[in-house]
Amino acid sequence: ESPRKFTEAEVAFCLTALDSGDYGAVLRAKGIVAGPQGWLHFDYVPGEGNVRAGAPDYTGRICVIGTGLPEQALRELFHL
Repeated sequence: ESPRKFTEAEVAFCLTALDSGDYGAVLRAKGIVAGPQGWLHFDYVPGEGNVRAGAPDYTGRICVIGTGLPEQALRELFHL
């Protein structure tokens, strides 16, 4: 969970970075984060990321699923 605000470009950058292999074998990532003018929902599967405006929530949440995931590196990527 994170109360941090993200821009759409920041989320898109993070999703693209997951394809690099530097963050383990990521099978899926999804979340909802606060944006500058509302909430952003995102989904990721290898080779494809999607960011869109969505319904509000009480706090941001990010979930990354895969194997060999370096937790600290993922925290740094998402500025958590």
